[in-house]
Amino acid sequence: MKKLSMLFIVILSISIIPIGYVEAEVSDINEERIYNIFIDRFNNGNHSITEQVNIDDPYAYHGGDLEGITLKLDDIQQLGFTTISLSPIFANAPNGYHGYWVEDFFEVEEQFGTMEDLQNLVEEAHARDMKVILEFVTNYVSTSHRMVTDEWIVEDAAASDEREAWLDDVVILDQANSEVQEYLLEAAEFWMEEANIDGYKLHAANQTSAEFLTTFTAYIKELNPNFYLIADLLHDEQADHVYTEPNIDAVENLAMYEALTDVFAEPDQAVSTIYDIWETTNDKKGLLFVDDPFMERFTQTFSENGRNALTTWKLALTYMYTTPGIPILFQGSEIPMYGDFPENQRLVDFNSGEADLKEFYTRISSLHEEFLPLQYGDFELVGTDRGMSVFRRSYEGETMYIAINNDSESRAVSITDLDEGMQLRGLLGDNIVRQLDNGEYKIGIARETAEVFIIEENTGLNWVFIAPIAAVLVIFVAGIIYLSRKQKKQS
Repeated sequence: MKKLSMLFIVILSISIIPIGYVEAEVSDINEERIYNIFIDRFNNGNHSITEQVNIDDPYAYHGGDLEGITLKLDDIQQLGFTTISLSPIFANAPNGYHGYWVEDFFEVEEQFGTMEDLQNLVEEAHARDMKVILEFVTNYVSTSHRMVTDEWIVEDAAASDEREAWLDDVVILDQANSEVQEYLLEAAEFWMEEANIDGYKLHAANQTSAEFLTTFTAYIKELNPNFYLIADLLHDEQADHVYTEPNIDAVENLAMYEALTDVFAEPDQAVSTIYDIWETTNDKKGLLFVDDPFMERFTQTFSENGRNALTTWKLALTYMYTTPGIPILFQGSEIPMYGDFPENQRLVDFNSGEADLKEFYTRISSLHEEFLPLQYGDFELVGTDRGMSVFRRSYEGETMYIAINNDSESRAVSITDLDEGMQLRGLLGDNIVRQLDNGEYKIGIARETAEVFIIEENTGLNWVFIAPIAAVLVIFVAGIIYLSRKQKKQS
């Protein structure tokens, strides 16, 4: 472990290392698709851990554990996710199912399993080319933490509502205290070394002091420049210092959360509204999400307006996977699950679900994986027709168009910037758009649908595809005629 002297070296180096050097070393997170797991409410793999489990109490442990996550890695990968993000795993005070009543930063919570279970989970994830991110709490510890002293804490925390009830049993750490800083840095390094994880999600990063956030992130990137650091935000908190911290790879985009849920909660809302909000955000490539463990499920929100789950999720996922940002989906969204807090935290019912929705996750993930413009491309709104919008993404000479129709009627948008002799081919619904006599390309799609287009040469009818079908039809018709004549002769 690095000691206090190393801490001050890091602090000193922050002022002399050029920002460009840090940016050149950080990992590129744009290619990731993140599955957000609330450990206690995901999957029970080890049924022998029952000491604090009470599934009838929404504020007690329900039995989800690390082994249960390992058992579901294949399913998560099949949905197209490249990274899993786990809620805090540290040893907690009794009933700390959420992970925020930290009593020991250097031990795995026994209700979740052991260090060996975590190491096995990471090893199995890496064998599938998946990454593992842990949520790290830097702002507070349980009131029962053995290191809580007057010198270490600032004040008791207080919950604003039932969604933050866990705050009533924690104390806020004094992040200006050098001993507190060293303790948290040692804990962060511990899990990097012991479990070989790939990143941290910084819980409530906007409540972390700007000075300590810089110290913490610089220290981590010094240890491993390719280690992911993403930031969770709490609502109604100042976050400018989080957005401007160069060592953070991505930040939860709260403005986009509100825009996505508001627009797709009802039909006929203009998709262009989301684009307008995106243009005003501090972070153009933040984490895109529509719910989390403490919010009303997205499915619950739009279902109250009578929207179909499969239809609405296809629209939202298409936006999240094809526009700038990193999609992060909360466990159970693929089923999809319903409920407001605390019902939204039920154990995932893997025996239920919408097969077509899971298949769409796979398809849209494949497009995000294959086409670099969907990860890195410039982003532009090229046209709108009421609830429908068409976007363009371009990267290194390759251009794609994304059409999303949130309208209750079919809509169309015309574009004119394609060369002669080209066509647009849809990758989700096999739509083809060819040039009209007036030189325009009219992109029209059905109500409440989406399409992702690539540009290719217009070769007219696809005879390579049509010819075999035609041949089969000819043989079929000839066979019918032959049998008919044969029957007449026999009669």
